[in-house]
Amino acid sequence: MATINSRVDQDNNVIGWQAIIRKRGFPSQTKTFRTKRDAESWSKITESEMVRGVFIQRNDAERTLLADALNRYLQEVTALKRGATQETSHIHILLASNLAKQSLASIGSREVSRYRDIRLKVVSASTVNRELNILSHVFTVAMQDWGVGLPAGNPVAATRRPKVDDRRDRRLVNDEETRLLEWAEKAEQEDGSMPVAHIIRFALETGMRRGELAAMRWDQANIKARVLLVPETKTGDARRVPLSSRALSVLNTLTRRLDGTIWGAIHGASISRAFARACRRAGIEDLRFHDLRHEATSRLFEKGLNPMQVAAITGHKTLQMLKRYTHLRAEDLAKLLG
Repeated sequence: MATINSRVDQDNNVIGWQAIIRKRGFPSQTKTFRTKRDAESWSKITESEMVRGVFIQRNDAERTLLADALNRYLQEVTALKRGATQETSHIHILLASNLAKQSLASIGSREVSRYRDIRLKVVSASTVNRELNILSHVFTVAMQDWGVGLPAGNPVAATRRPKVDDRRDRRLVNDEETRLLEWAEKAEQEDGSMPVAHIIRFALETGMRRGELAAMRWDQANIKARVLLVPETKTGDARRVPLSSRALSVLNTLTRRLDGTIWGAIHGASISRAFARACRRAGIEDLRFHDLRHEATSRLFEKGLNPMQVAAITGHKTLQMLKRYTHLRAEDLAKLLG
């Protein structure tokens, strides 16, 4: 049986009730409540869990704020990831939320849902899902690696995720490619800081991702074999990208830099900003840099390549993923049919 004692102040007024459970084979459990009824209820539930073999030590979860767990996760997990910079920004958003002020034990699906709904008023569903993915992994790591007991398990797993429909079928139409390259070349001539026109041409020939393009180095390019090695990809697997004649011509026009980089010391975000400026100046609306990957993948299919061949070039893992990016124009398919 649990021992329940009253807690009094200096004037001997009862200010709370302390429940103490000592059971052989289990660590001593102590918790203070405002009312005696709450103390008795907690004691009965806890003792029942011990008898049934489902008791989980809650002390660490009750003492640890989500903010503490997020900061530890930043140091021990996020710091080791390739996408550490982007994930860190998401974690800072979580740290600034009211959720971070609560203990791990007090956070359930209701609290996570409230956070989700608040964020959906500010950012897109895909951004909210990325934040929830991080939050979910924090709870998983806390349970599996840090030994923090969560009686109800991972609260994010029980939370409904917002639906995301970010599929795009935007392709270059009419003279958009000509106009885009024209203004991108003007931008190169004006500041010379980034060969954005060359990057666009290379992206359209290879379907490479923005980050893969930004990280390109001369020691990864085998001009004779017409192959470019991409050592680090989004999927974690290296791949060798075959280079078309047009892709080779882009590389052949470039001057080799002393630092070994092909485009210079640039970041993916810089490419997107330069691309957006070129689109604005060319009067092109609703076109993102990632749409070039979609365009390049579609063109590979239109050339007659099969899904396995396209996947080997673009790095897509499944046919389902290829379907998301590939929207073939009926006019082009009609030409293939003869």
